[in-house]
Amino acid sequence: MTPFIRSMFVVARRDFLAIVATPTFLLFLLAPLFMVAMGLAGGMGASQLADSARGAGRIVAIADAADVEALRVADRRLRDAFTRGEAPPPLEFRIAEQGAPDPLAITREKGTDTYAVMSGPLESPRIVERNAEGSSGRYLTLLANQVLRDRAAGEVAPVKPRFESIQRGGTSIAVQQSLGFGAVFIIFLLTLLLAGQTVSSLAEEKGNKVIEILAAAVPLESVFLGKLLGMLGVAVLFIAFWMIVAMGGGLIAATQVDPAAITAASKAGQATAALASMPATGWPFFLGIGFAYFVLSFLLLGAVFLGVGAQAGSVREIQMLSLPITIFQVGMFSLSAAAASAPGSGLATFAQIFPFSSPLAMAARAASDDAKAVHLLALGWQAIWVALVIFLSVRLFRAGVLSGGSGWKFWRRNKAVAAAAAIVTGASSQSH
Repeated sequence: MTPFIRSMFVVARRDFLAIVATPTFLLFLLAPLFMVAMGLAGGMGASQLADSARGAGRIVAIADAADVEALRVADRRLRDAFTRGEAPPPLEFRIAEQGAPDPLAITREKGTDTYAVMSGPLESPRIVERNAEGSSGRYLTLLANQVLRDRAAGEVAPVKPRFESIQRGGTSIAVQQSLGFGAVFIIFLLTLLLAGQTVSSLAEEKGNKVIEILAAAVPLESVFLGKLLGMLGVAVLFIAFWMIVAMGGGLIAATQVDPAAITAASKAGQATAALASMPATGWPFFLGIGFAYFVLSFLLLGAVFLGVGAQAGSVREIQMLSLPITIFQVGMFSLSAAAASAPGSGLATFAQIFPFSSPLAMAARAASDDAKAVHLLALGWQAIWVALVIFLSVRLFRAGVLSGGSGWKFWRRNKAVAAAAAIVTGASSQSH
């Protein structure tokens, strides 16, 4: 093992143990529990609100007593064509007789929302609806038309369809794009949670002059690489911990499920359909290359954050850098998400080539494109940029902080240049 690699691993082990062997790391490790709890609370509240809003609506048909049964049968038949979320509101009937309430008065009744009211003969009904050209009014029109068609056609034998599944036809393009977006989101979320910690990793060493001792003892490149590897070890430990928790929770949940429900789901084909939904490159390759792209994304963005944070002279400046860093990450996520929804487009090609969005966009490509050799090229391209960013960060740190003190900043450097230019201008004017 060369001295460079040995010193790199020594720094990585030092930083890894300095983070992990602290009580605060436990809080960091359990931080997703608070996120999950808040998400569940918000989701339950939104679900209850949606359920209450869904159950409060209705549509009303004011019809003769002889037409009510025909309307009910037609309504039951038409609703079979809708899914649960797309079905129209429940239909209520009012008998058209002397003293029947006016449709406008029905829409003003309290306790429920009335989206549309149909009255009059079925051949030319009057429909009062809340929204102009709304779906509820069109459904009542379709319902009246269906009753008239049934009467004109007479008794018709019901259709007895035979449904066949195309489970062996491959995963749909929409499912593959959804898997790609899921990979982009997971890599972005993990990078947002974990890579941003590197921006402050050099602040303590700069404050107590440890970085100067390290720079004198070992190459500065090995210090930067060691710190990146140490933070990567923390990230891998974080992911492994939550994967074990998720697997344990899944096994516990599986033991609590009724076997009859599992058997019924298997007979219905739901389990087979779920397993058939796979990325274009297959699950083993997709998961492996996804983890590789997470590592490259972490190293690439971590190197940028490490270089930017190395120029900060105080905790206040590090806090000020947090906002542009987050905006930069969100921008890369937005670019990669757009590329995942439009594979093969010029935007997707740009996102796959641009180094800081390449890991996310290429992970999305692995879900919709079965080519595998291109991922080796992408990993090499991203590794080159990791080395380049570390090299530039080390040069800036050595030329600025170590040589000129911790006060070197590009904005302060511009002020110094401006002051020097003002002195030269004043001296030339005095000579004249």
